[in-house]
Amino acid sequence: MAIGTKVSVGVMVAASSLANCRTTLSLVQFHLPLLRPRLPSAGPLHNLPLAHVSNLIKSGYCIQTSQEKNNYTRSCKQRAFFGDGGLELHDAGATALVVAGAYTLVSTFDKLTSANLIQQNLSRKLVHILSGLLFMASWPMFSTSTGARYFASLVPLINCLRLIVYGLSLAKDEGLVNSVTREGKPEELLRGPLYYVMILILSAIFFWRDSPVGVVSVSMMCGGDGIADIMGRRFGSLKLPYNQQKSWAGSLSMFVFGFLISIGMLYYFSALGCFQLDWSCTVQRVALVSLVATLVESLPTTGIVDDNISVPIASMVTAFLSFGY
Repeated sequence: MAIGTKVSVGVMVAASSLANCRTTLSLVQFHLPLLRPRLPSAGPLHNLPLAHVSNLIKSGYCIQTSQEKNNYTRSCKQRAFFGDGGLELHDAGATALVVAGAYTLVSTFDKLTSANLIQQNLSRKLVHILSGLLFMASWPMFSTSTGARYFASLVPLINCLRLIVYGLSLAKDEGLVNSVTREGKPEELLRGPLYYVMILILSAIFFWRDSPVGVVSVSMMCGGDGIADIMGRRFGSLKLPYNQQKSWAGSLSMFVFGFLISIGMLYYFSALGCFQLDWSCTVQRVALVSLVATLVESLPTTGIVDDNISVPIASMVTAFLSFGY
């Protein structure tokens, strides 16, 4: 057979599932010229210089998956508009925009609280719910470059530095303190709120938008835990037998809303081509993560470890074991 002859090669990718979800096989078809080199494993195709990628494809390299095709197409459009050196400028602009949005969000709830239009506890939880979810929803604004995740992580990093400065009383910001603390004390900024932004940094750097692990973990921390507190305070008359500080209404709300918000965010990133999911298996995996996170949140360990640490870490471990990436 001639070297230039192309044959259709099927790659079988096995995906393990949970409970009654059986192992399934999916075929991804692509053409591979015989005796020609395959794409090197040095990194994702969309992170390579555009001219270099074009030469690779002309030489017989292959774009092997639809996700890689989506990334490559998006990268081509971005580089055609910004140029190879303009992606950093694009990411810097996205960072500035998200920082401004985060500041506006906190300032808005501070003004609502000051005007007695909303209770402080409700304001604090709404900031808890919205800031993390909106930050995660902004990830597609950033480019396909390798450094995009680090630009995005600057947003919670800036907030982290703010919390340290005001938490140590090196400067004063009563609006910030009232918006994100329980009792209005500056030192509270160095506990739950600080752990919260550190989890956002961790999720952005290590998981980013191409892994469902970070998406599910942030969703459980922000949506699940945040709504659990609101519902528990309002309808939590029936307490858990092993923890009188937690209620059945709060735990049930955490499981349901954590699950729904996680599925919604996964669909959002999946629709944008960030990753592909087998939804029948994904539903079961997210349900398992929601169950584990709910059980961890319900334990009487508040005085030992903060929920902003225990819930996302438990979610990360469970999601990583379930999804595998």
